[in-house]
Amino acid sequence: MYKYTLGFLIKDNQILMLNRNKSPWMGAWNGLGGKIDQNETPRTCIHREILEETGLNLDIEKFIFKGNVTWDEFDAMGNGLYIYIYHLDSKTDIKTPLKVEEGILDFKDISWISSFDNEGVAKNIPYFLPSVLTDNTNYNYYCKFKDKKLIEVIKKQVESCQN
Repeated sequence: MYKYTLGFLIKDNQILMLNRNKSPWMGAWNGLGGKIDQNETPRTCIHREILEETGLNLDIEKFIFKGNVTWDEFDAMGNGLYIYIYHLDSKTDIKTPLKVEEGILDFKDISWISSFDNEGVAKNIPYFLPSVLTDNTNYNYYCKFKDKKLIEVIKKQVESCQN
């Protein structure tokens, strides 16, 4: 079991992102999520973290497991996380940009987030986000780092169900 979750809340052609104010990925736009508490499943963790970070109490059953991100030497107090997506309905209203304890929340266009030219997002997101959003298959995205720089992401199919 991995130590973390990462979620992407999708509304139309945008995703609610967090510009983090602490490591890892300080100053970069990333998905929402956090550390899995003892006796907590990944799904209950992502639900709790989204509630804590946004104030949105979403339907836990509508979080869709989309795979894992793992890494080698990058220091993030663990070596993997569970990825979830959630499709917000048109009635979900959150005014952004919004300063929260973890950083700044704002909706960003999917094409902007997925661009390899974008220096403002966590470096591994463009490698996995397009597949997470479009593929029915779930993957593990293994990120290899050297001197804190991402050098390769290896994509390998994984089981589709995660609680």
